[in-house]
Amino acid sequence: DTGSLTASELAQRLQVSPASISKAITFLEGLALVRRERDERRRERYVVDDDLWYQSMIRSARANDQFIETARQGIGILGHGTPAATRLENAARFLDFVSEGLIRAAEQGREVLYTRTETTPDGTATPRSDHA
Repeated sequence: DTGSLTASELAQRLQVSPASISKAITFLEGLALVRRERDERRRERYVVDDDLWYQSMIRSARANDQFIETARQGIGILGHGTPAATRLENAARFLDFVSEGLIRAAEQGREVLYTRTETTPDGTATPRSDHA
C-alpha cells in the first residue's frame, strides 16, 4: 500500500525466496519499473510509483529514435529507391509514427494515473484530479 517495501517484506508478503525477489528486482530495475531507495535505517527499499509507468513508456518510445536515425542514414548508403533502402525507410516511418503515438498516449495516460477516485458518503465513486 505504501508503494515501498524491503526485500524481506516482499519475500514475506509474496511467500517466495529472497533469491526470487533479488532476481525479480534486477529484472524490473532493468525496465526501470522499480527503483531503490534507502530508508532512515539505511535499508534498501524498492519503490513503485505511478510516474514509473509514464517514464517507462517515454523511454520505450525514445529507444526507437536511434534505430530511426540509423535507418535513415542507411537509406543514403544503400541508395534511394533500392528495395533495401525502401524497407529501411518504411521501418523508420513506422517506428517514428508508433513512437509519436506512444508518447501522446503516455501523456494522456499520465492524466489517468493522476486522477484519483474518491468515495462519496452515499458510496459512489467520483474522479478527482490531483493536478487541478
